[in-house]
Amino acid sequence: MIEIIILIFLTKNIGALAVSKGLPSRKWKIRLILGWIACELLGAMIGVMIFGPDNLFSVMLIAISGALGAYFIIKNHLTGLPDDVENDIENIGRGK
Repeated sequence: MIEIIILIFLTKNIGALAVSKGLPSRKWKIRLILGWIACELLGAMIGVMIFGPDNLFSVMLIAISGALGAYFIIKNHLTGLPDDVENDIENIGRGK
């Protein structure tokens, strides 16, 4: 349950970052959700290979680490894109 709350918070964060870059937020939110699920599954598989299926806590730690890795990869990519210059010019002097 806490993982879903974290994903909702991070999705809003990515959406706001995408809007500040002048990009569609829905596209980046969907990318985050799909990347989160894919990397979590990949992390779970790696965790099972390392620790075996009986050590559930360690497997889940690896899975969550993979999911957070997906978030940081997407955030890093989005942060590297140029800002929306047209909106910045319109907001000069507004104290934003």
